[in-house]
Amino acid sequence: MRSSLLCFAFVWIFSHSQAQNLKRKMRPNDVYHYKSISNAKIAPAGDWVLYSVSTPDSAKNKKHSDLFMASWNGKETIQLTYSDEGESDADFSPDGKYISFISSKKVDSIDNAQIWLMDRRGGEAHQFTKVKQDLQSCIWSPDASKIALLMKDEDPKEKKKPKTKAPIVANRYHYKQDVEGYVDSSSTHLYILDVKSGKITQLTKGFYSESSPTWSPDGSQIAFSSNRTEDPDRNSNSDIYVVDLKNGNLKQLTTWKGSDNNPVWSKDGKYIAYARSTADDTYINYDQSILAIMKPDGSDQKLLTKELDRPISNFKWAKDNKSLSFLVDDDRQTYISKVDVVSGKIEKVIGGDRSFVDLEINSNGGYLTAMSDPQHPTNLCTIIDGKLDKITKVNDEWLNKIDLATVTGFKSKSKDGTEVSGLLFKPSDAGTKKLPFILFIHGGPVGQDEFSFDFNRQMLAAGGYAVAAVNYRGSNGRGIAYSKAIYSDWGNLEVTDLLGATDYLVKQGLIDENKLGIGGWSYGGILTDYTIASDTRFKAACSGAGSAMQLSM
Repeated sequence: MRSSLLCFAFVWIFSHSQAQNLKRKMRPNDVYHYKSISNAKIAPAGDWVLYSVSTPDSAKNKKHSDLFMASWNGKETIQLTYSDEGESDADFSPDGKYISFISSKKVDSIDNAQIWLMDRRGGEAHQFTKVKQDLQSCIWSPDASKIALLMKDEDPKEKKKPKTKAPIVANRYHYKQDVEGYVDSSSTHLYILDVKSGKITQLTKGFYSESSPTWSPDGSQIAFSSNRTEDPDRNSNSDIYVVDLKNGNLKQLTTWKGSDNNPVWSKDGKYIAYARSTADDTYINYDQSILAIMKPDGSDQKLLTKELDRPISNFKWAKDNKSLSFLVDDDRQTYISKVDVVSGKIEKVIGGDRSFVDLEINSNGGYLTAMSDPQHPTNLCTIIDGKLDKITKVNDEWLNKIDLATVTGFKSKSKDGTEVSGLLFKPSDAGTKKLPFILFIHGGPVGQDEFSFDFNRQMLAAGGYAVAAVNYRGSNGRGIAYSKAIYSDWGNLEVTDLLGATDYLVKQGLIDENKLGIGGWSYGGILTDYTIASDTRFKAACSGAGSAMQLSM
C-alpha cells in the first residue's frame, strides 16, 4: 500500500512538472487573445445573465464587442451578436421579452448609433430608432412601455451640411477633451421614447447636461445628476434632480457644494441612494465617494459610509430595501460590502487578494459580479451565501498555456516613515537570483494597483524582469488623507515613496541595483520624469504621455 502511494505521488509530481514545462512565457502579441467582459445584467426572472465581450481584431487594429448570455449556474453560454461594429449599453426589458442595445451598425443613410431590439422568443435584432443625435444611453421604464434616452443636442452644422469644413469655434472653458478632441457647445439631455408608437419627446432642455438617469419604481419620475451652476466647466458641483414626466416639473434634491451623483431608487420608492463627494470642489480630484440616502423630496439626507474612509461604487438596493450592497476600494483590493440603512452597520460580504468590479443583485438575493486576481483575468461570478462560482471562462483557452509570473504583496517605508503598499511581479522560474528591475508606475494619481490581472506587468515579467507596482501617496484605497497628501505638491512625496519601495526591494536582495528601469503612463509618466530628475540610478526610463514642463499645469 505504501509503495503504491509513493508511486502515485511520484507520477503526480512528474506529470505536474511536465505540464508546467509545456507552458510558455507571455508574448506581446498575446494581447490579441485577451478578451474583456463588461456591462453584466441579470434577466428579470433571474435565470440568465447578459454581458458584453470585447475582443481585439489584429487585422483591423481595433476592438469589437459582442453580446453573450450565460445561465445563472454557468452551464450554458449563448453568443447573441456577431457584428463588427460592436454593441454597448445592453439590457433586458423589465418584462423579459426583449434585449436592447446601442449599435453603430449602419442600415440606412444615418451614421449615428441607434437602439436595436432583439426578441428573446426568436429572430434577428432589428434597428428600433432613427435618431440624428449622439445617443449615449438608454434605460427602460419599470413597465417596459418607455425608454429614457440620453442624447446630445443635434448639431446645427449637420443640417446645413456645408461644402467646406466648418471652423472650430471654442466658446467654453473646457473646450478640449482627451480622446474626443475639441468639445462643442452642445449639451446632453433626457428624452422619452414611447416603445409602442416610437415617438420621442424631449424632457429636459437648456445649457446644462444630465447624466445617470434612473426611473422611480412607479415610472412617474426620473432622477438624474446635473451640474447647473453658472459655469459647469469650472467646477464639479453636480446635484441630484427629479423630473415629473406628466408636467415636466424639475426639483433639485441636493445642495452639497461638492458632487452628488448616480441616484438609485429603492424598490419601494421611499428612498434614493446616491454617491456624495467627501470634500467640496477644492479637493475634488483627490476625492472618494460616500454612500448616502435621502427621501425622494430631498429630505432626511443621511451619509452611510462616511466613517469607512474608503471610496465606494456600484451600490445596489436589496430586495427588502433594508440594505445597500456596494464595492469598496481598499488597500490593493476591491471587496463587496453592505450597509444597513437604518442602523448604519457595515459588514464585508466577500474580499481577499482580488478585485471585484461591477455588482448586480438577483431576485433571489444572490450577487452577480466580475472578479479578477493576479493569475486570472476578469470573469463573471455569482455569489450565494458567501460561495463564489465562476460562470464565464473567456480567457481560459489561451491563458492555460501561459507560464504566468508570481505576484506578491509587499510594504515599504519612505524616508519620512510613511508605510507604502506595493506588488512585485517575478518570473515563475526566477528562484532566488537578483533580477533586473522595472518600476512600472500607475497613472491618476488617484487610482491604485490591485491584486488583479495585469497584462502589461505580466508581459514585462515574462522578459525576465522583476516588476513593481507601488501605490504612492495620492493613490486611493488608503483613505482621503493619503490621497490628498500630494495636493499642490506634485512630485515630492510620490517620488519619496517610489524610491523607498525601490530601496526596500534592493535591501531584500530581490532586484539588481545596477539594472534599474522605470516607466509609466499619464501621471505615471509625469512621476517617471520627476524620479529620474531626483535619482540617477535608473539606467532606462519611458515616460508615456508625461508632461515634463509643469509651469503650465
